[in-house]
Amino acid sequence: MTQGLGPGPVLGRIVIVGAGLAGATTAQALREGGWRGPVTLLGAERHRPYDRPPLSKEVLLGQPAELELAVDFAEHDIELLLGRTATQLDVEARRLETDGGPLDYEAVVLACGALALDLPGTAGLPHVSTLRTWDDAERLRPVLAAGGSLVIVGAGWIGAEVATAARTAGCAVTVVEAGPHPLAGTLPAEVAAPMAAWYAEAGAELRTGSPVTAVHQREVELADGTVLGADAVLVGIGSRPDTAWLAGSGVPLGADGSVLADARLATDAPGVYAVGDCASYPSARFGRRLLTHHWDNALVGPRTVAATLLGEPATHDPVPYFWSRQFGRYLQYVGHHGPEDRLVRRGDPAGPERAWTACWLRGEALTAVLAVDRPRDLLQGRRLVDRGAAVDPTLLADPDVPLKSAVR
Repeated sequence: MTQGLGPGPVLGRIVIVGAGLAGATTAQALREGGWRGPVTLLGAERHRPYDRPPLSKEVLLGQPAELELAVDFAEHDIELLLGRTATQLDVEARRLETDGGPLDYEAVVLACGALALDLPGTAGLPHVSTLRTWDDAERLRPVLAAGGSLVIVGAGWIGAEVATAARTAGCAVTVVEAGPHPLAGTLPAEVAAPMAAWYAEAGAELRTGSPVTAVHQREVELADGTVLGADAVLVGIGSRPDTAWLAGSGVPLGADGSVLADARLATDAPGVYAVGDCASYPSARFGRRLLTHHWDNALVGPRTVAATLLGEPATHDPVPYFWSRQFGRYLQYVGHHGPEDRLVRRGDPAGPERAWTACWLRGEALTAVLAVDRPRDLLQGRRLVDRGAAVDPTLLADPDVPLKSAVR
């Protein structure tokens, strides 16, 4: 594995590929940690580094939002190259090729993020879009401003958040999902089943078990022959690491396209590090390699990769954390669960408070918590997952018992 460079007077440059949260925060962490060599931050978008969570909420609704990241690049002497796309990496020569010319480096940090998946044949269709960038949100915003109709392909996190915003704007919304229930790729049916009712309550139509076979301009064709028309189509079927440009570079990639980093966020390729949505890492906490496309991971990972570059001991193994606001509810998820974990429920999704929690156990240890409008459960659950605490399932299932009181 690569070694740290140290904070001393080294003339070599650190190039960070990707000017999102992970990349910008890495540049800042390097300067705050004492790195005195040149730092270059490369971003494919022309916007200054910005935060993505408001894109599916405030930006779509035309509401004020603090998007630009609070990093003073001039004060930290960080070279910001915007509108520049990385095209190839020469590990042996330590050279990054871009569409604006080559950049030599002593170390390169891959913070290139992820790309939204699209449907075959939809590239270039003017009324079909994904939602990953500021420009994506700006293209979709006029449809909501006009109260137009929207078909959303995918009832995942993005699909639910956009449906929420669109219904708030008074749009007619239809959500089609190939799986049997919302969040089919993330949650088991017994947990996600109550969420299906949220769409109808909000006035949106949800069609599950409805694979899309074709998209034609403003029409979506389903496997059963149904054709849905709309002013715009949003494709929200997930994302993948933006790493295709690394093919043949010698940087190790996983089957999921992620850069294979170690616990220090270094790779087997000399001088190459990775952080954020493009990087997977071995989690000793959960006993498996994780690829987490979460804001929190992009925020905490830079501290590890900066420390590694500076030659300081560091390990990246956080408790994954994610949140979403949809249909008037606040969802928070912490930890990591697998199909082998035991599910324990707290609260009644159909009760008057509409607040409930799902917990997962591996043996007696709490591994994950999904809290719906129960922030105290999330806060206490996060601490217990971090500790790998053993809990009493009977006490855990009682919504009147604080999670911390269920510890054995």
